[in-house]
Amino acid sequence: MSTATIAQEKTPPTITTVTLGTATPGGGFPVYGAAVVETVNAADASLLLQPKNTKGSTENVPLLEAGQLDIALVQGEVVHEALSGIGRPPANLLIIAAMYSTPGMYVVRADSPYRSIGDLKGKPVAFGAKGSGLVILARYVLDGIGLDQERDFQAIYLERAGDGPAMVADGRAAALWGAGLGWPGFATVAKAPGGARFIAPNADETRRILAKHSFLRPMSVPAGSYPGQNEAIASVGSWSFILARPTLPDDVAYRLARALHQNEAALGARLPQARESTAANTLAAAPRKELIHPGVLRYLREIGLAQ
Repeated sequence: MSTATIAQEKTPPTITTVTLGTATPGGGFPVYGAAVVETVNAADASLLLQPKNTKGSTENVPLLEAGQLDIALVQGEVVHEALSGIGRPPANLLIIAAMYSTPGMYVVRADSPYRSIGDLKGKPVAFGAKGSGLVILARYVLDGIGLDQERDFQAIYLERAGDGPAMVADGRAAALWGAGLGWPGFATVAKAPGGARFIAPNADETRRILAKHSFLRPMSVPAGSYPGQNEAIASVGSWSFILARPTLPDDVAYRLARALHQNEAALGARLPQARESTAANTLAAAPRKELIHPGVLRYLREIGLAQ
């Protein structure tokens, strides 16, 4: 064996550092981001995925556009507004992966008198961190039934997503809005002494919401997703995505997709809601195929999912 071959074998692979924007501590995005980081870094020695806390979805989009993040977690309604150019020019961002579905609902203490969205009118409601996409999801859901966050509720916007459960526990907030399976805020309230109850749009409200905002989808929270939740909860929501800056090289996107999807079982074992982060869901949930990063599409073609 030549000296050059031996030296080549001993030379470690070139490491590509990739910065992943998440959100404020205490919410679902940092937890999901940690599971993705562990999975990718264990799977591909040539990638070093580094998480970065941000203010959430609404900050992640401009940070991606400015090239200050390589990839970031972005909630579905923010993805819809950014890519569609609602309230701003359309964003030139690309999809790396579908994260998970985010059915929206409220959690209240089990001993509270509130049993419907209408019961919460005029009450203090924590809608999440100001930069969170969950706040925007709530806006669309309420608009669909003729309500407004600011006008019809005493809206509370949090500095940190993790502050919400304590406000419900001590009565400063009548309810906490959130979304998704395994969402930390819901789990914390549900595990507290006395337990919790969940409030979602009823069948008529769901029909009205979907008629007005067709990009939302009917979704369900399976029974047992949270402590004390004995029945499935029907709601509405969207898919959250891992988005990339437009200049992320195709090869890096390909390696990210390969590391994620060859290790879907490991990712799901680290975080139950990440079981939805599959290659098939990425293809199915993308609003348009051309929004998927070319490097990711290359991987999806290799495994026979995409044309």
